[in-house]
Amino acid sequence: MTIAAVLLGALTSFGANYLMERSRNRYQLQTRWDEAKLSAYESYVDRMRACIFLAVQLYESREGLRPRDKPEAELLAEVAEAGRLRGRAFERIMLLGGDDVVEAAHELNAVAAEVDWHATGRTAGTLEEWRARNRAVFASINAFHEAARRDLGVQGGVRGERHPERDLLLPPARGEQRDAPA
Repeated sequence: MTIAAVLLGALTSFGANYLMERSRNRYQLQTRWDEAKLSAYESYVDRMRACIFLAVQLYESREGLRPRDKPEAELLAEVAEAGRLRGRAFERIMLLGGDDVVEAAHELNAVAAEVDWHATGRTAGTLEEWRARNRAVFASINAFHEAARRDLGVQGGVRGERHPERDLLLPPARGEQRDAPA
């Protein structure tokens, strides 16, 4: 009887330790993947914003909205290189992201391509169309953020009643007059 009790105790202890170790390993693996995902998501958004910033520089330079600091060929090369790096960051999203995150990234890439094409002159458009494309790309970045937050299990959101939609901070178009404060 004593031997049976000792054996039962040993088996119970072994089983409990096995289950705890397995749970700990699963948690560590999940944490490691969450860290890799967070890094991939952050890098992708960073690359996306760098592309947009360079596209804005190119567009404003081409349209005479800002003094030209660099030759257009150099700006075009920078936009192309930033696009290449953005593509590499997108590949990490494809490897690590959940379905909703991958879909949000695909949508973001499509809208960002429109900004790139407008900036490089492959697509024509007015200043209002340019601004609409930029609004759309930042709305898509916010949608990507939402999908990434859900994928990572982050509580809350960045949209809704507590976080209303915000517009781009833009100077007025040339020729528009702002009302002077009274």
